[in-house]
Amino acid sequence: MSTILVTGATGRVGRHVVQGLLEAGATVRALVRNPEAAELPAPVEVVQGDLYDPGAVEGAAVGVDAVFLLWPSFSAEGAEAAVKALTKHVSRVVYLSSLNVRDDQPLAASGVWGELEELLADSDWTFLRPSGFAVNTQAWAEAFRTSDVVRIPFPGAGRSLIHERDLAAVAVLALLDPQHIGQKYLLTGPEVLTQAEQIATLSTVTGKPMRIEEQSPAEARQTMLAQGADPTLADSSITYWSTLVTTPEPVTPTAPILLNRPALTYQDWSEEHADEFLSPES
Repeated sequence: MSTILVTGATGRVGRHVVQGLLEAGATVRALVRNPEAAELPAPVEVVQGDLYDPGAVEGAAVGVDAVFLLWPSFSAEGAEAAVKALTKHVSRVVYLSSLNVRDDQPLAASGVWGELEELLADSDWTFLRPSGFAVNTQAWAEAFRTSDVVRIPFPGAGRSLIHERDLAAVAVLALLDPQHIGQKYLLTGPEVLTQAEQIATLSTVTGKPMRIEEQSPAEARQTMLAQGADPTLADSSITYWSTLVTTPEPVTPTAPILLNRPALTYQDWSEEHADEFLSPES
């Protein structure tokens, strides 16, 4: 049986990767900053450490067959040392990249995701390039719970949001089967919905009517910064959302083909997470 090292194991995607690997019979090791707060299933071997600490990374990589890599920053600072520490002991890496990475330009021009792909070029890599994550719309939950208005920029931005469970399921396949080495998988949900349509879906599922107030790009940037977002993330997000009004994210058949089932919809996601958008009195 394979031993798989999972980084980002306590995150929105990583927890599903861990669970999927355990269900497939793999041995799972997780590199986490705070083992006491990790709350991972009992069979998981939890190793304390940080991706920015090459010594901890190298120690966690000893004896594993493959690594699920999620880089935790919108800057590649420190990534070269981390990749060297990982690949010193294991060459098989499944990296959670981004749909924004383009092969018709230098990888470094595609932001941190392209820089990481470039660093992994000599490994036995698989690159998962997803569209927007459905789970990121949890950012609207507080507005749903406490008001009747969601304030967002670019309500007409069209996204093919992918369910985190689909993304994790593809990662598990790639980690356990060497036929996926060298593949770049463009992964999306099954449909394009504008941000306004996403909010309408949540309103229907929760039974909570919501209005949309459009923010200016400057207002949206300030809101993100106030919520603790990195300035690089805020700027790149707003620029990207602006392009999606006229050029929505694509829909690809990759996830259904790999998983041998339809991709989960945003409606599916909304029904699973509806309770998070409702006040305790609802």
